[in-house]
Amino acid sequence: MNQSHRRPQVCVLGSAEPGSDAYALASEAGALLARLGITLVSGCGSPATRVAAERAIDAGGLVVSIVPPDAMPPPDWPATVVIPCGMGDARNLLMALSGDACIVIGGRAGTISEVCLAWLHKRPLLPLVGCGGWSDTLPSNPPDERQNAPILPWDSIAQLERELRALGLVR
Repeated sequence: MNQSHRRPQVCVLGSAEPGSDAYALASEAGALLARLGITLVSGCGSPATRVAAERAIDAGGLVVSIVPPDAMPPPDWPATVVIPCGMGDARNLLMALSGDACIVIGGRAGTISEVCLAWLHKRPLLPLVGCGGWSDTLPSNPPDERQNAPILPWDSIAQLERELRALGLVR
C-alpha cells in the first residue's frame, strides 16, 4: 500500500495591519491550517503573514518560510523550516508554486505578483473578502479570462475550512 508522506501545503500571501479584521482572520487561518494538518508556507514578512505563521506554530503546525535574502533570519523567525533563496522578488515564483492552494489576505504589489504567478500555474486561490484590501476584488476581477484555477472567497474561518475541505486538502 502506498501511503503519502507529503502533507498538503497552503501559501499564505498578503498583508494586513495589526488591529484590523483581516489581521485577526490571518491569525485564525494560521491556527486552522495547523489543526487541519496543513503545512503553512509564507515569507512571514508582513504583519498578517507573520501572525498566521506564529499562530500555526503555537498550534503545533509546520511552517515553511521562503525569504528573499541569502541569509538566515534571526532565531525568533516564526518558521519550522527557513529557505533563504537569495532571489529577491523572484522568490514570488517559489511562493506561488509551493502551495497546493494560496490564501490571499489584503495585499499590495508583491501579493498581486504572487497571485498572478499562482494563477498562471493553476493554483486555487482563496481570497479573504469583506475586510478591504486587494483580496476583496479578486473574485470579481481574476488575473485574466483563462479560468486557470478556482477562486474560492471566504469571509470566516468556517468558510475557509469548508473551501480547504472541498479542495481535498484535509486528510
